[in-house]
Amino acid sequence: MFYGTSVWDPWRIVAQIVCLQCLYYLTLGFFMVLLVGTRVSRMSLMYLFDFSTLVASSVTGWCAIVSFVLSSLAGAVYLLYLIERVKKCLDFSATLYIIHLFICIVYGGWPSSITWWVVNILGLALMFFLGGWLCMRRESREIPITRLRSILANGYWQHFMGKGNIWRFSAPCSSIPKGPKP
Repeated sequence: MFYGTSVWDPWRIVAQIVCLQCLYYLTLGFFMVLLVGTRVSRMSLMYLFDFSTLVASSVTGWCAIVSFVLSSLAGAVYLLYLIERVKKCLDFSATLYIIHLFICIVYGGWPSSITWWVVNILGLALMFFLGGWLCMRRESREIPITRLRSILANGYWQHFMGKGNIWRFSAPCSSIPKGPKP
């Protein structure tokens, strides 16, 4: 799809939201198992969705906080490959964290911990700013048209056609003799 065209495709938007949410939770689960799983006897969904696990007063709480921050950094990379547009990064980042808030409310009630709010707002900001910066770098890259133009202008068709093709030119078009020499 070209960047200038904007087609309203709700199924694509829903698919992007679902993919982003699933990748975020897979990454969060991976980091939780890696960092928190070594400190607790049994991992559960409580570490992903209960606000009481994000505390700054224990090492396990700090490991959970680091897991959330690392997952938001990975989410920025997911924005680069799934969303690809700077102007959509805030929308998809906020949607991810709003859905996470609703899941947390259903799982453990309204998050009353200030640490939970700080960690999730920090994660949203990191995901949005880093994802937007990565997408902006990709959008502002130069399109390498000059190389293609020089290949076509010099008659080097073997680059596209292969070496055994009958349409191959061996020299630039300007160096082909025009007629008999006097």
